[in-house]
Amino acid sequence: MSYIERISSKEVSKYISFFPVTAILGPRQCGKSTLAKKIMQSIPRTVYLDLELTSDFAKLQDPEAFFTLNREALICLDEIQRLPEIFPLIRAVVDRTNNPGQFLLLGSASPELIRQSSETLAGRIGYINLTPFNLLEVGYKNLRDHWLKGGFPLSFLSADSYLSNLWRENFMRTFLEKDIPSLGFSVSTETVRRLWTMLAHNTGQILNKNKLSASLGISQPTVTSYIHLLENTFMVRTLQPCYTNTKKRLIKSPKLYIRDSGIIHSLLGITTQNDLLGHPVYGLSWESYAIEQIISLLPRWKPSFYRTSNGSEIDLILERGNSKLAIEFKINPSQKPGTGFYNGLRDLNITEAFIVCPLKENEIYPAGKNIRIASIPAAIEYITESVSSASHE
Repeated sequence: MSYIERISSKEVSKYISFFPVTAILGPRQCGKSTLAKKIMQSIPRTVYLDLELTSDFAKLQDPEAFFTLNREALICLDEIQRLPEIFPLIRAVVDRTNNPGQFLLLGSASPELIRQSSETLAGRIGYINLTPFNLLEVGYKNLRDHWLKGGFPLSFLSADSYLSNLWRENFMRTFLEKDIPSLGFSVSTETVRRLWTMLAHNTGQILNKNKLSASLGISQPTVTSYIHLLENTFMVRTLQPCYTNTKKRLIKSPKLYIRDSGIIHSLLGITTQNDLLGHPVYGLSWESYAIEQIISLLPRWKPSFYRTSNGSEIDLILERGNSKLAIEFKINPSQKPGTGFYNGLRDLNITEAFIVCPLKENEIYPAGKNIRIASIPAAIEYITESVSSASHE
């Protein structure tokens, strides 16, 4: 299986050279271990432990002795969420010298779930979020395949759609039956699967917990806790509304997206390109796919959305410093945004907007005053370059 160079590779190396502890966080099977091992090849002394392996886990029966024995090496602990009680000891070890590059931690849960990491190692740890393969990593020529299969390496690199979907089905089963319980949560796997499927049907929509609660026959607090669990294990993204001083009545509930498009399609029984083209979720699948690519590839921008009770609506707002951009997602460039989009631009006084469609790779062209129709990479490049130019003015 060919190795795909990760965009985060250089960033991880910089973090290791600066922080005593570097943590790479992301969903299971997104490529954290592969990336870490690749980077470790260029470091003189390293030790790697996979805490899912009984033999490796046993080496930490006396963790202080293990750390002392390997004090000259970069120690990589994979699936660190399985041993959260070790964080105080890691702090004590790094505080002896405060040298950079002592630990590389790989985890499949957010800092909110691994509370000791954020509390105990504050000021000593740098976090890097790793997603499944993004569009720039797999190449734009693979857009349709990437959109259908999603970015999990073993799903995307599968020989055909059948094997890709088979991998995703097994991934979801393992996630529900093994990974969630390993984090210490006791949940109904059947209920979480049904909730996950309902969220796939409504990806990109305003989160309606009352409706979900009634449909699933569970309490609203249980719905909330299950969604938080899916969010903190990188399966879903909640996009918060844009808060502004406008006097308009704003929709205050978040929008929710399934983060990997391949997971959306498996949950909905979509296995081929033709299935996707004919499915009612086609447009929202594109929005979910494109919005995840843009947010992941522009990590320094604050994302939100805008919607008011009188119909003003913008799919994605990106803010960074004094810059504010609007993005609408359309499956076809001939689909024009509704009046709600233009009302939203006026409400927020936004003067730079994009309509992102599945076009040719570098295609971008005007569609009105300060509005451009663009492919995902063309929009990202334009946004990146315009901010860079503004910072040098």
